[in-house]
Amino acid sequence: MAKVVMYCTRSCPYCQRAERLLMKRGVKNIEKIDVAGKPDLWKAMEKKTGRNTVPQIYIGDYHVGGFDDLSDLDMAGKLKPLLAK
Repeated sequence: MAKVVMYCTRSCPYCQRAERLLMKRGVKNIEKIDVAGKPDLWKAMEKKTGRNTVPQIYIGDYHVGGFDDLSDLDMAGKLKPLLAK
């Protein structure tokens, strides 16, 4: 299974939804990078992803984006193959 990294905050409902969806699709381990109250980490996330919202999700080297992007991938049947790499 591909490595999953998620920039997140503990209080973000979309982060929680993304985690639930990933777990539902068989992901057992998500490397979470909590950017709440950490301006240096937040800036690093923005620089890497080009976005300033959480969650920001990577599956392997592929930048999925946020929860809506993850959900769209799942509904299109493209999430499971991406996770299987």
